[in-house]
Amino acid sequence: MCQLSTCPHKGPDRRGVLAGLAAMGAALALPAQAGGKADAILLSCMDYRLIDDLAIMLNQMQYRNSYDHVILAGGALGAVHPQFAAWHPVFWDHVGLAVKLHSVHEILVIDHSDCGAAKLALGEEAIATPQKEMQAHAAVMDQLTQAAHERFPELRLRGFLMTLDGTMERIPTAGETH
Repeated sequence: MCQLSTCPHKGPDRRGVLAGLAAMGAALALPAQAGGKADAILLSCMDYRLIDDLAIMLNQMQYRNSYDHVILAGGALGAVHPQFAAWHPVFWDHVGLAVKLHSVHEILVIDHSDCGAAKLALGEEAIATPQKEMQAHAAVMDQLTQAAHERFPELRLRGFLMTLDGTMERIPTAGETH
């Protein structure tokens, strides 16, 4: 190997390697937190028909680049309905990580009309009219609100129902966190 200090073949010296290892060890000792903060964690359905409208609406609500996003078929339904029980811990683990890593203070839930997962889990009759559909989503949102309050009482939860034209309406619930 070359002995010149300017030689391109010369690797790092022992001091350089030790300094690098010390810096890496110090970085690993820091508490686990991702850079930055997010205002909310969003739960929405996977339906491809509303992805663009969802982003537009969140920007209008002042959440641009300020939310973590979890997608489950059925949105709130995917987080609480027995038919999708395997997904429940996944959702709550994501909420816990969002709190720990990004200090979120709110759970936003945006369900939508004409949801295939709702038809499968609740039956088509349960969402046959706009009124029945809102009632069904409100009942599911009540369940999610209660579960959220039990697990994360410090988080506020707000639920919405988006129609296929991209408009959104607040889902009334029996009780909301905060």
